[in-house]
Amino acid sequence: MFDFSSSSKRISRNYLLSFFNVTGFVLAILIGFPSTSSAQVSDATTRLIERNKMFDKQIIRVADNVYTAIGYTVSANSMIVGDEGVIIVDPGQIPAASQLVRQEFEKITDKPVRAIIYTHGHGDHTNGAIAFYEEDQGIQIWQRDNYDSENRRQAQAGLAGGARPSNTQGFDLPDEQKIGVGVAIPPARPPSGNLNTAGTNSQPARRPSGTVPPTHTFGEDRISLEIAGVKLDLVAAPGETDDQLYVWLPEQRVIFAGDNFYQSWPNLYPLRGTARRSARDWITSLASMRDENPLALVGGHTTPITEETMTVITNYHDALKWVHDKTIEGAKKFMTPDELVDYAALPEHLANLDYLQEYYGSIWGTVRDIYAQDLGWFDGNVLNLHRENPVQQAQRIADLVGGVDNLMQRAQVEMDSGDELGAAQLARHVTKLQPNNADAFQLLGNALAIIAERTFNAPARNYTFSSSNRYLKNAADLRK
Repeated sequence: MFDFSSSSKRISRNYLLSFFNVTGFVLAILIGFPSTSSAQVSDATTRLIERNKMFDKQIIRVADNVYTAIGYTVSANSMIVGDEGVIIVDPGQIPAASQLVRQEFEKITDKPVRAIIYTHGHGDHTNGAIAFYEEDQGIQIWQRDNYDSENRRQAQAGLAGGARPSNTQGFDLPDEQKIGVGVAIPPARPPSGNLNTAGTNSQPARRPSGTVPPTHTFGEDRISLEIAGVKLDLVAAPGETDDQLYVWLPEQRVIFAGDNFYQSWPNLYPLRGTARRSARDWITSLASMRDENPLALVGGHTTPITEETMTVITNYHDALKWVHDKTIEGAKKFMTPDELVDYAALPEHLANLDYLQEYYGSIWGTVRDIYAQDLGWFDGNVLNLHRENPVQQAQRIADLVGGVDNLMQRAQVEMDSGDELGAAQLARHVTKLQPNNADAFQLLGNALAIIAERTFNAPARNYTFSSSNRYLKNAADLRK
């Protein structure tokens, strides 16, 4: 897969494939290390592998009548048991996998499904509905009246699925580079009975649709219902999507938060490209959930929080509000987004909490998106009003070092010294000036592979690996 011929042979580094048996599949990771030391896996990779343990298949008893399935589908799937039947919250992504969840739930109770609730319109939360739905049984399917608003906006823009979904979610990566994204089972571990058809190298396999349209919707901020003898509230809670809601069980004091909470920094700006997400709405919705004073919190993907729940949800709210407020405060001081990333860093009492780590969302992405939403693309740097195109920028750098050959040599020096980011930046300039330079693409791809392995944020890691593979393919094609 990786071609280390030509220029890569001059790199004073050793490369190897290290294999790890992780949650039922083999993960191969490209590792770069100095020739004088032993091979080591980066802290980022180690932490992501450790996080995968959360997604071993399990049914978790959240309350006397509440159960959540983890590790069967990408999302968390829950069952509320009532006197007259059960309610399913977020039935999952793949019908065959959701059928396995149903089988496990039926070991707990054989009561019929009376309702299905979608916390929002993302397919990983709705597409398994057909596994629980039966025609002509009066099963209610609840969502808000703006159901699936994000997907509709994307489709209207011609960007259904996002501008670059596979590159950030890891669907296009070979198995040896795949790893869990910190909030879901690894994409390389499909459930048994997967109904996928074959995918391509650049696109995820297509799945038959198992989403059943809502039969009941509401436009109010909150409605109170009784279904199958269970009293519950459905509360509008825009955040990760505009159609987001949370489910509140007042008697059990359990909240089903959907994707407004999972054990990671919230994905306020998806690198894959999607509709804008309002930090202020998200903060308001978290405050509403906090004010319910829950005993248990079921997130959209990770294991439920059943201890110190109020502390967790308060910290989650406070952290997002801190980053928002510091970003706005710094913007008023004419700071650029790059400066604001440091300025808005979390205070110490929040920064080291595992459920606020950048497994999936990122603080740097959140800061930049808040700035872009409120102030637009211009960062206040006057030179960015007069930007040169990439070829002009590359030529200027090459001229400074005495020509493109010297620039390539300098990129090699950076790689040899262990500065892979510097090497990648310089090699990319060479590719702009010499688009047929296979050695430059090879060096760029090799550097990015090392950077990717050391990147903790899963979407950024996936995108970096995907870009590395593309540049290495360019190098191989140019040598043919």
